[in-house]
Amino acid sequence: MDAFQKEIDERTNLTSSNKFELLLFRLGTDPYGVRSELFGINVFKIREIVPMPEITKAAGTRSPLLGMVNIRGQIISVIDLPAVVGCVPKSGLNILLVTEYARSTQAFAVESVDEIVRLEWSQVLSAESKAGGNFVTSIARLDDDISSGRLAQVLDVEQILHEIMPTERDMEMAGLEHIKLKPGSVILAADDSKVARSLVESGLKALGLPFVMCKTGKEAWEKLQEIYKETKSQGVPITDRVAMVLTDLEMPEMDGFTLTRNIKRDDGLKAIPVVIHSSLSGSANEDHVKNIGADGYVAKFVIEDLTAALIKALAK
Repeated sequence: MDAFQKEIDERTNLTSSNKFELLLFRLGTDPYGVRSELFGINVFKIREIVPMPEITKAAGTRSPLLGMVNIRGQIISVIDLPAVVGCVPKSGLNILLVTEYARSTQAFAVESVDEIVRLEWSQVLSAESKAGGNFVTSIARLDDDISSGRLAQVLDVEQILHEIMPTERDMEMAGLEHIKLKPGSVILAADDSKVARSLVESGLKALGLPFVMCKTGKEAWEKLQEIYKETKSQGVPITDRVAMVLTDLEMPEMDGFTLTRNIKRDDGLKAIPVVIHSSLSGSANEDHVKNIGADGYVAKFVIEDLTAALIKALAK
């Protein structure tokens, strides 16, 4: 038990140095049977890895949904991950990755699991401007050597779940408390997932809040420094221009932990409230968010919870 707790503590402490662990797995070959690519998911989102149990296929179930499994009394939907990304498993679907995303639990069927690698977020690059495809959020360079060709595709699980098991999210203002920002100020938001950015944008628009959206923590940090330079030359506080930073945790190049820590360690920026908006759940993450100085933590994607977190952080 002590060794297990030590392993958990080590993983949590990785966030203090802009590092994380990636579970690497394979989904089979391309449709032509040529290549077997590596894919990855943040270890923090993996609840457990189990051999493929018996699957119950409910009436009307269609690919890529395989059906349901019973894991220690919990009924969990199973998604055929190779079918989602267009791979063909040669040895079959042998492993289930049970994951927790944004308050939901689901299992992904994969062909095999390779290893867990420890990386710096600087080794992970956004895939949006590259040939990443619709379900890939970033590309991880697995070796320190910048010229190495060993890569893994980090899947945008939020996008996958949104398309396979969409849920209705009401972004109307009805029943929500109104939020007022200082005139001329904006919320600086950062998220690397397309669907997450879309939902955040819809929520902020529904609340009537002006915002600037960034795709990575590094982009948000550079934008914040640019605004700070302008306000400093004008002799006005940064909070006149940036009312709050709303950031995801998992992002290529610079994660939300590092972005928050950079803001709170800078005397010129630390007055800006920072709210973490993440699909990474669990008390360990929430405690670590508090330790780095964030002003709020809210799980994706409930507009009422986001509104409450924004109001509370702005009140500080």
